[in-house]
Amino acid sequence: MFVSDFRKEFYELVQNQALFQCDHVQYTLVPVSGWQELETAFLEHKEQFRYFILINCGANVDLLDILQPEEDAVFFVCDTHRPVNVVNVYNDTQIKLLIKQDDDLEVPAYDDIFRDDEDDDEQSGNESDGSEPAVKRTRLEEEIAEQTMKRRQRREWEARRREILFDYEQYEYYGTSSAMVMFDLAWVMSKDLSDMLWWAIVGLTDQWIQDKITQMKYVTDVGALQRHVSRHSHRNGDPESALSVDCARIAFEYDLRLALYQHWSLFDSLCNTCYTAARFRLWSVHGQKRLQEFLADMGLPLKQVKQKFQAMDISLKENLREMIEESANKFGMKDIRVQTFSIHFGFKNKFLASDVVFATTSLMESPEKDGSATGSFIQALDSLSRSNLDTLYHGLELAKKQLRATQQIIASCLCTNLVISQGPFLYCALMEGTPDIVLFSKPASLSLLSRHLLQSFVCSTKNRRCKLLPLVMAAPLSAEQATLTVVGVPPETDSSDRKNFFGRAFEKAAESTGSRTLHNHFDLSVIELKAEDRSRFLDALVSLLS
Repeated sequence: MFVSDFRKEFYELVQNQALFQCDHVQYTLVPVSGWQELETAFLEHKEQFRYFILINCGANVDLLDILQPEEDAVFFVCDTHRPVNVVNVYNDTQIKLLIKQDDDLEVPAYDDIFRDDEDDDEQSGNESDGSEPAVKRTRLEEEIAEQTMKRRQRREWEARRREILFDYEQYEYYGTSSAMVMFDLAWVMSKDLSDMLWWAIVGLTDQWIQDKITQMKYVTDVGALQRHVSRHSHRNGDPESALSVDCARIAFEYDLRLALYQHWSLFDSLCNTCYTAARFRLWSVHGQKRLQEFLADMGLPLKQVKQKFQAMDISLKENLREMIEESANKFGMKDIRVQTFSIHFGFKNKFLASDVVFATTSLMESPEKDGSATGSFIQALDSLSRSNLDTLYHGLELAKKQLRATQQIIASCLCTNLVISQGPFLYCALMEGTPDIVLFSKPASLSLLSRHLLQSFVCSTKNRRCKLLPLVMAAPLSAEQATLTVVGVPPETDSSDRKNFFGRAFEKAAESTGSRTLHNHFDLSVIELKAEDRSRFLDALVSLLS
């Protein structure tokens, strides 16, 4: 069931149970990376709690079927995954969906997918009422004809239901960021703080970087947050006083689409940002030459470009955005400038929202030794606090390593022609032993690598048909268990619609071939596959999508 009044139907309800009291919160936080961990966590805690809040998981499956809870358990689901499972939508008692209904949900009508029929197949013509045999025979014939008609209507209804559900469920996509939904709740209750606003901005920026939402959706949501930024700025009063060490000052700005450039050198950022690396085609000698021409066009000395951004001449930094934008237009990069937000912690520490997204993602999926998944999650969570800037800076260093490895793998795949056409989609498989392959064993990092590889391939190929194809990518997961992670990403050219059909396609391909797959991730387009089943799984996928 969709919750219409978040405050009354969600916050006040759980607050009364002492679960969510604003300043003295009592709760158990359990990070989970997939359905198996969610089931385990629920089994461990179901005796202690009645209310469960699921963030960024649970909306797109039948939760009650998966978790089998007691009748008094209530689940509040704040999840960006779409489409929302219809059973969750129409469950009025145990499932409460904290989802913006102005998102384009297109949920089928109740009567089209649920039917409260009595058993039509029962035979009722065996009652004896003393009628003549001819009369009884006529009545029996009428009942048989009526039940035959009812069964035909039932079959027609079920066929229509399957068609409606197929149309509704065939594509996976994303709705409004959960961080924004929660910030809206805080704002309605007049409890919104600058930190909460910044987290909402980071949540939206993550969706944009991961290419989960359309450009139109991003710009619309940026506009909504910009109004809150203006309101907070006025509320905080004198901007000069906001530069004290313990203050956070958020600003809306147009900035460069260059990853981490203010914490790196401009040269490293240009080489390791997918947007510029793909358009210069930096994996080729010609691409390297174009980058040199670009820097010459800006009139920037190589010495300045290759040193840390903070050490560049102030006179160059003051006009850098304008210089880069002017030259980028000449080189076909007309949208190098994007709407975004920055935050100042005191005088010294400034971060763009994208900086924080790259840092927290790298911390959360870090393959560092002795790092458990829960520990990595807590560390990423800590990096969002202004009191843990050392953790955030550590995350930035990990992100730089990840971005370098991403571009190196992309260059290797393109130079050795590892991206091949399978007919209805492109396919690329990373081999065991590929440098830094461990950095791409987790779903978010592999998905981002897949999207960047597809973007670079589209910029490099002259085959018009291949430019329109989606990409399936496989990477080693466990050598001991001989498993792969497989990811499917939608076509690069269709930027107006970020819907992904691979989730359902993967399910059907595995089902039809008996391939040993594990559909454990909250993103349906990410699965685990036994390496020896790869060929038949891919053959089935080709057949299915042709």
